[in-house]
Amino acid sequence: MGNITTGNSDEYFMKQALMEAEKAKNRDEVPVGAVIVSNGQIIARGHNLTETLNDATAHAEMQAFTSAANHLGGKYLNNCTLYVTLEPCPMCAAASYWVQLGEIVYGASDPKRGFSLLGQGLLHPKTSIRGGVLAEECGLLLTAFFRKKR
Repeated sequence: MGNITTGNSDEYFMKQALMEAEKAKNRDEVPVGAVIVSNGQIIARGHNLTETLNDATAHAEMQAFTSAANHLGGKYLNNCTLYVTLEPCPMCAAASYWVQLGEIVYGASDPKRGFSLLGQGLLHPKTSIRGGVLAEECGLLLTAFFRKKR
């Protein structure tokens, strides 16, 4: 059975990523969440931990990549799909290159810091990408968080 990445399953997995983003928000972290799916199953979860770990690289995607590699027992995630609530930054996009990620599905675009500002050259040539899944819901979570901070 291949990855389930069409129709309602995209929304299901993005809702799981949103649950991770809520965990980050509850820790007063920027609310970004991620899940990694292999063969239709969630094998890893992650949310921002940059404040908690005092580590600027502790983004949701990075946490999920490490967890997925540990789950699979190998460093390559070429048969996996990352669902993440916000368009990955250049660091996370470059990390997706090194793990040879199969697919990235993101919610809200990040016009200020998203990797697409630099083009798709940061991604592995075999990585496919789709954006806009539950974009409004993902974006509202971030907007509300930053509004509260001001």
